Amino acid sequence: MTALRPEIVEPDGLADGPDLVHLHESIATLLAARGQWRQAYRHLRSAYDLAFAEQDVRPMVPEQLRREVDRLRREHAEAREQSLRDSLTDSYNRRYLDQRLVSLVAERGGGAELAIALVDLDWFKQVNDTFGHLLGDRVLQNVVELLQVDLPDGAFCARYGGEEFVLVLPDVDAAEAVRIAETTRSRVERHAWDSLAPGLRVTVSMGLACEPPAGDASTRPAVAPEQQLLRADSLLYSAKQSGRNAVAYREGGRVRLAGPASGRRGITEPRVAGY
Repeated sequence: MTALRPEIVEPDGLADGPDLVHLHESIATLLAARGQWRQAYRHLRSAYDLAFAEQDVRPMVPEQLRREVDRLRREHAEAREQSLRDSLTDSYNRRYLDQRLVSLVAERGGGAELAIALVDLDWFKQVNDTFGHLLGDRVLQNVVELLQVDLPDGAFCARYGGEEFVLVLPDVDAAEAVRIAETTRSRVERHAWDSLAPGLRVTVSMGLACEPPAGDASTRPAVAPEQQLLRADSLLYSAKQSGRNAVAYREGGRVRLAGPASGRRGITEPRVAGY
């Protein structure tokens, strides 16, 4: 049997005077709880109109009604924000990442640069196996906090899946993106992880894909977000296969490692053909 969805009955004709005002307010609260904000505002406005229908001069909006509308707007904004956040780490989720990347690529038509770093925790399965999944969750939360330190305006961190995260750095040139990524990697490595559990050590590897301003004649055409993420993933593979705890990026047609890892031998090439 198909479950019947409860419908909200319009109050017109069911009551009058103060009762009708109260009914509109109650319906507005119910609609807001369902996320139907536009209809909630409409019922609040109806309550206001009914409350002052008999007066010749329309008074200012009552403070109580103003506060109620403000509350609904805040709840709407908070609900939308929560729908775009990862429940464990409070970083942005994959939904927000996909939406924002589409917008950023569209904006790049105006000449903006875009860098994307795909971040993966090294040997995270061993962390879970050795210290337990509850502590593994705390490690993920701490890593996100470290990834978000001193990010430039407009940059953000999103959970890509499992122990993988994405740092999105708009309007940042390649050299600055490498500096930010390497500083972040070092910050994670130097963190006092043994304060969570004796013997705990956590590092991350990164693949950093940088795209120049769209329309730059000296470079390739701009790529779609999926393609840039794929390039970042392949560079992450290079960082992993070249010893982990490193940032891999491309410069002058070659894969390089940032910071202390730059002296390593036998850097692995990405898996994406032609990149």
